[in-house]
Amino acid sequence: MRDRNKRERMKTTTFQISGMASARRGILRHGRSSVLLFGFLLASLSAMAQEKPDATETTAISQPTGTGSASPREIAGPQKALRISGRIVDQTGVAIAGAKIKLISAGQSASPEVQSDGDGQYAFANATPGPFQLTMTLEGFATQLVAGNLGPAENCTIPQTVLAVASVNTEVRVVPPQIEVAQEQIREQEQQRALGFIPNFYVSYVPNAAPLVPRQKFELAWKTIVDPVTFGLTAATAGIQQAQNDFSGYGQGTQGYAKRYAASYGNVVTSTLIGAAILPSVFKQDPRYFYKGTGSKRSRVLYAIAASVICKGDNGHWQANYSGIIGGLASGGISNLYYPAKNRDGAELTFENTLIGIGTSAAANILQEFVVRRFTPSAANRDPGKSSKGPSPVVKVLSAFVHEGD
Repeated sequence: MRDRNKRERMKTTTFQISGMASARRGILRHGRSSVLLFGFLLASLSAMAQEKPDATETTAISQPTGTGSASPREIAGPQKALRISGRIVDQTGVAIAGAKIKLISAGQSASPEVQSDGDGQYAFANATPGPFQLTMTLEGFATQLVAGNLGPAENCTIPQTVLAVASVNTEVRVVPPQIEVAQEQIREQEQQRALGFIPNFYVSYVPNAAPLVPRQKFELAWKTIVDPVTFGLTAATAGIQQAQNDFSGYGQGTQGYAKRYAASYGNVVTSTLIGAAILPSVFKQDPRYFYKGTGSKRSRVLYAIAASVICKGDNGHWQANYSGIIGGLASGGISNLYYPAKNRDGAELTFENTLIGIGTSAAANILQEFVVRRFTPSAANRDPGKSSKGPSPVVKVLSAFVHEGD
């Protein structure tokens, strides 16, 4: 019995010792975990302590110099919308509506533009801080420039701007009437004499000469008819006719010469008045020959020949020369009234003489183009090739088959 109790106590002691050992091992295990956990907490606190000064330093750098301390929330938050505004008036202080105001700012790629309202007010919202310039324009007023500087935290109100009325420069050009220009050109033409004495009145060395009014056409015709050289050339023509016994029905002697002289002078009067004054006034055509003087010889010859059947109208356009052609027919028909009966061949001679007159006119134009001008002193200083206008229509027509430089 005693031995059994002893064995029981030994078992109990052994169990207790065993339990204490197990408990001690558990405590050691938990103690080791606690140490690891405590060490981890210390390391975390140390890392947080090291990161905190860096964040503080970053916040301090991001704050602008010269400003108070700001919280990170204030720095990261949206900036305040800035505004530029003002008012425009005229010199009397009355508000100007509808003026255009353009904002030019260094911080903006675009240049917004607004208009002043009925009270002259204008405004730019969401403006960018920094220097800026306003350009104010309105028709009838001088452009106004206003420069300023918009702060980063305040709106800008431009002082009241006064737009001055724009100065008007009026240029008055006194241009003489066409009739006066034409009259001056006629005076110059009446000084044109080949070899210094032969009338050369119906040639214009000004390609864009002013058109003639009817009175001026009659004046030029009358100047030609009563010129002393006309009387002298008529006398020479009558003398040649009498020497050749042309128009034999007039006879010889003084009476025959007088009749030939009167007939020749009558031809000059009727052809000049009808073909160079009356019909040009009716058809509104210019009876003058317009000297070309430029281009190849071939083009100038063709121009001179064409000018015997075409002429320039008072409107500046080239057209068929009704005045010259019909004038030649009329003059030939009238000459049948005073030619001897045996020298009248009726309409056939009239048309024949008209064709001869056209050919004579073409030959005279060629002489004008290449010869007569050289012997006309008053036209020596005129250069039609320097005219400011382009080529005439007749030259354009001829250019279809004539090339300059041929």
